[in-house]
Amino acid sequence: MTTPAAARRAREVADRRERIVTAARALAEEQGWEAVTTRRLAGAIEYSQPVLYGHFPQGRTEIVTAVAMAGFEELASVLSSATSGQAGADAERVRALVTAYLDFAAQHPATYDAMFLLPVVIPFASDDTPETVRAGFVAIEGALTGLEAPPPDTATVAEVLWGAVHGLVALHRAGRLSAGNDDLRVEALVRLVVG
Repeated sequence: MTTPAAARRAREVADRRERIVTAARALAEEQGWEAVTTRRLAGAIEYSQPVLYGHFPQGRTEIVTAVAMAGFEELASVLSSATSGQAGADAERVRALVTAYLDFAAQHPATYDAMFLLPVVIPFASDDTPETVRAGFVAIEGALTGLEAPPPDTATVAEVLWGAVHGLVALHRAGRLSAGNDDLRVEALVRLVVG
């Protein structure tokens, strides 16, 4: 049985941990991940560096992992919401999914980097992959399953679609795509998926 004092301490620890993650994410979104140091985070949340390490013993990598996990949860919600109300044509459903993904990546570049580019302590593509991480892929797969004519191997097509959208994000951010063709690229990708 948990005592009221123990429950209060657990809430305080969870709140402090959330403050650290929120501060790291805000700092990274404003100034890039290079600016996220334990010293700066300790100053931002007004706690000492040992307190940070008490919550995140693996240091920055574990903090980046916590930001990535929050991002995966948000991305899954965004993707599910984008396609849940799309009862129309297949192209509309896929377009909504692709656009939601691209918008999320554009609005949260540092979080996106934590999710897909920076070292994290998360197993991917295995039985140990957390449900929070799988939820975004499940949303992509669900959008494809909900098509009038779903692809025969939905999981593989979902991986390819995810890879294509991620590629668009990476190439756009690196300045490797022609300017002004964003909508044309989305339409080309939609046609590739739905025919």
